[in-house]
Amino acid sequence: MNDISQHAEAQVYQKQGFGTPLKPEGRIGLLIVDLVVGFADPAIFGGGNIPQAIERTTHALKFARESGWPVAHSRIVYAADGSDDNVFSLKVPGMATLTEDNPNSAIVPELTPAKGELVVRKVVPSAFFGTQLTPWLAQRGVQTLLVAGAVTSGCVRASVVDAMSFGFRPVVLSDCVGDRALGPHDASLFDMGQKYAAVLPLAEALELIATSNA
Repeated sequence: MNDISQHAEAQVYQKQGFGTPLKPEGRIGLLIVDLVVGFADPAIFGGGNIPQAIERTTHALKFARESGWPVAHSRIVYAADGSDDNVFSLKVPGMATLTEDNPNSAIVPELTPAKGELVVRKVVPSAFFGTQLTPWLAQRGVQTLLVAGAVTSGCVRASVVDAMSFGFRPVVLSDCVGDRALGPHDASLFDMGQKYAAVLPLAEALELIATSNA
């Protein structure tokens, strides 16, 4: 798609009232979606700009911990006996190999959860669906949820849509999310920014939060 077409499409969204700015409000939380060994490896589920997203997310996690924000992580974890195989694993059979004891399901070492951080195990794209994430965040007073992780067009997007649906204000950290292909990554960032979330690089998001809480 050329620049003229992109500009014309952006004008359509603007004319119809999409893309209204969404400012952080209240207590901040951080959700790191599926940054596990298998998604860091291009030979398994990784590739694209996921390595860069992991590196930037280390900075987001450090800041969140220093700020005392609630932090949650998610992993895809299927039962080893296949008892919870579902349509997701039917569509992507390799997902069912991500069992509790498979090293590919482990969170990457540089983002190892600390004591008190929630680790959500899931068998569908969204970190919210069928998990304790929503009440866990609500009990800690989170209103604005920063989102990092992989992949942008899949589990990140699904989690952002559910976060918005449950009343949280999602802020997608654009340099802390990655995908195995850049086309879906870019399209999903655009889509989320128009409909469901604020989409900002980490530095701008932190600056906006500081300004909002000043």
